[in-house]
Amino acid sequence: MTTLFVNACMRGEDSRTLSLCREYLSTVDGEVTEINLAERDLKPFNAQMVADRSAKQKAGAWDDPLFDLARQFAAADHIVVGTPYWDLSFPATLKIYLEHVSVCDIAFRYTEDARCEGIVKARSLTYITTCGGFVEGMNFGYEYFCGIAKMFGIPETRFVAAEGLDVVGIDTEEQLARARAQIAKLG
Repeated sequence: MTTLFVNACMRGEDSRTLSLCREYLSTVDGEVTEINLAERDLKPFNAQMVADRSAKQKAGAWDDPLFDLARQFAAADHIVVGTPYWDLSFPATLKIYLEHVSVCDIAFRYTEDARCEGIVKARSLTYITTCGGFVEGMNFGYEYFCGIAKMFGIPETRFVAAEGLDVVGIDTEEQLARARAQIAKLG
């Protein structure tokens, strides 16, 4: 089994999210490939990039390096996304990454009756996050990834969160221990 770890933990090795991700990843079988978005220089798509990508898609130039991230994402058996909860979702670099992997005829395709059909190999996506405060209601970052998973044909999404980590008076270690217990149930 191959696991793709999409690391959007912008604080590097000091990240509490990354610590939880490493614990989870230690329980998975098979090869783990990590994409560290803090170290990548991914650019958001502009008009020229969209035109170039469209031309390469039409030409069937699927081996072009422009599609490397999309091919890697589509080929993984399991996806793990590690990201902090920022501004009601996640860091912008993660959205930019999704622009790079969301490629028609690699991650999804359109059927003859105009339905979007996911063609990603992964059967599950695990979303691991930490929050300085407490999320009231739904976690929009995770909900966004539930939509992405559906679009790409990934049937199962799983969620682990440690919340309240920056609230004065909160026992941070207790909050992290709760998240670790969630991880243990997944493993």
